[in-house]
Amino acid sequence: MPWATMRDFLFAKIGPAREAVDGMLARGEFVDQHGHPWSGEEPYRPHTFVWFHRELRDEPPVPGEIVILHQDERIVVIDKPHFLSSIPRGRHVLQSVVVKARQLLDLPELSAAHRLDRGTAGVLLMTTEKRWRAAYHSVFSDPRTQKTYRAIAPIRDDLTFPRRVESRLTKRVGTLQAETLPGTPNAVTDIELLDSRPPWAMYEVTPRTGKTHQIRAHFHSLGLPLAGDPLYPVITTVDVDDFSTPMQLLAHRLSFHDPVDGARREFTSGRCLTWPGTSDGG
Repeated sequence: MPWATMRDFLFAKIGPAREAVDGMLARGEFVDQHGHPWSGEEPYRPHTFVWFHRELRDEPPVPGEIVILHQDERIVVIDKPHFLSSIPRGRHVLQSVVVKARQLLDLPELSAAHRLDRGTAGVLLMTTEKRWRAAYHSVFSDPRTQKTYRAIAPIRDDLTFPRRVESRLTKRVGTLQAETLPGTPNAVTDIELLDSRPPWAMYEVTPRTGKTHQIRAHFHSLGLPLAGDPLYPVITTVDVDDFSTPMQLLAHRLSFHDPVDGARREFTSGRCLTWPGTSDGG
């Protein structure tokens, strides 16, 4: 059981606003499906509904616009800018792809078929209606699906490319960084060198698995933390609305076999990364 009490569960799930949890519990603002207030001291119960109303903070607009790469009856493919959350979460609700795209396209059931980190830009697959969600979510467990990223990180003369990085990664609830553990690898990433402008280089990255923070953790394991990464190698305190230093990671291309009609689909981001210390997209 991951949490001892419902209070512990709410602390973990509410995230950046958790300082308000005790006050909301004291005021009876968390209720169950029958309308009975939670005290927070109840033992944690999985698969239980917790209802509450939360005031939304003012969210400064994220720089950059969402770009529609493709739209049809079943899917919408978005080219996401850095700093825009894929889904409403924590302190980013209005400034999320789901909320913005639903409003832009008048598609109230639009949802993300997968997620990109808020700091990652690029290709994001979405489904137009609930009936398509399961089918397109399965795309990311299909071994024929290929996700290709671009990244800017330091260059090391003692490392040769292409290379494969394998490790056993886990991302624990409540921790910011993924951990590397002993044991059979569950995360595999292929990395190629595309260009270099010492001390930096641009890499093409193909994750063969989909663990949380996999690319970031694997570059860190090589001693090559991504440019602008606030979590690796060390956690850097950055204001949630500071958009000055985008992490140089781009979901460049997504290709897959359509689970409905079998057609081969491929979508490529039109965005470019920026070499550190310049305004030059590469």
